[in-house]
Amino acid sequence: MDSRNPGQAASSRLAGSRVVRSPAFTRSGIVVTAGGLKAELRTSCLIGTRVVRAAILVILFSAWSLQDAAAHDPGLSSLTIQQRTNSLEATLTLAVKDAARVAELDEDNDGRVTQAEFEQTRSLLETAVTRQLFIAPDGKVAEPQSVRSKLDKNNNVEVRLDFPADGCSSLEIQSKIIASLPLGHRQDLQIQDSRGGIISEQLLSAAEDHATVEMSGAHSSIGAFEAARSFANFVSLGMKHILTGYDHLLFLFGLLLVARGFFSSLGIITSFTIAHSITLAVATLQLVQIPSRIVEPLIAASIIFVGAENLLRGDIPKARRMVPFGFGLIHGFGFASALREAGIGSGTGGIVLPLFSFNLGVELGQIMVAAVALPMIWKLRENPMFITRWAPACSTAVVLLGSFWFVERVWLT
Repeated sequence: MDSRNPGQAASSRLAGSRVVRSPAFTRSGIVVTAGGLKAELRTSCLIGTRVVRAAILVILFSAWSLQDAAAHDPGLSSLTIQQRTNSLEATLTLAVKDAARVAELDEDNDGRVTQAEFEQTRSLLETAVTRQLFIAPDGKVAEPQSVRSKLDKNNNVEVRLDFPADGCSSLEIQSKIIASLPLGHRQDLQIQDSRGGIISEQLLSAAEDHATVEMSGAHSSIGAFEAARSFANFVSLGMKHILTGYDHLLFLFGLLLVARGFFSSLGIITSFTIAHSITLAVATLQLVQIPSRIVEPLIAASIIFVGAENLLRGDIPKARRMVPFGFGLIHGFGFASALREAGIGSGTGGIVLPLFSFNLGVELGQIMVAAVALPMIWKLRENPMFITRWAPACSTAVVLLGSFWFVERVWLT
């Protein structure tokens, strides 16, 4: 029989019943009650909800800000000037979308320039190029004797101009055309002798749209200094291409998001690198050609696939070892568009140096991104909340943005 008064006994029983209903346990040295656990779970759910909402907002903002930007457009064209017997032949190669900025080629404003439209408007382009391209042998501006243009099967526009020149010791070139093109556009300028040997090569920009070349060594191949400068220019261009290639970076981010450590991440990056290097080479050498209207939607589809696989399969599956390689082959054709639009590989100049240095630049840019992103991802993965909530939210964002690009490239472009 309980010797305490009824009030004390009731309080004791009530306290005992509370202990039974809400047992305490120790977690990480902290005593937590079931009520506290419920509060913690509610807080976790709230945080997860906020993360998902934030991811959706990021996607909407990204879609809005990127809808007018190319996912990986380095803005590259080429200008090749070759010596002939009594003249200089200048060949300007532009992507058709860039040519349409120089002159009004799209008559029906549907976003595409057909062969029939080009035949009707080519004179406008030829006139615009003639007015904005200046070539001065020995300081005397020459007027073109003839101008002709064509639209090829790769959607590149080529304009050829013949300038009178009986021989000169120096050559001045100015390309004001670049000012009509998107910000950051670069133009690969090559000066060649009559046999196709490169006398000089450099990248022009809107800020530096002119060059002066000494022609005294016209029958010698490109010097060490010119080769080094050309190499550095294309490495820089490759780095810019990947760092502004949002779709390539998002695909890589989706793959690395569920990578568990250094070696799995290294395997992903290596597979992706080998694959896109293969197709970059074969596409630039024109061994295999796939139209951009097919490649670009496939790149977007690869992003959707990776994000969806993250959501459905969670941590990195063994089968994913082939995913970066398989889709890397597709992304390589996207990388090749940068060099193809400049006419590199079409027989207008050297190809080995631009191809190698551009690909090296892509890899260096990729390593830079991985060096920044991977430590952050690995640190976040130490938090169980990241694996259960944040990683799925990020994968959802990957799927949404990939879907946006897919719809845009299939139906809106």
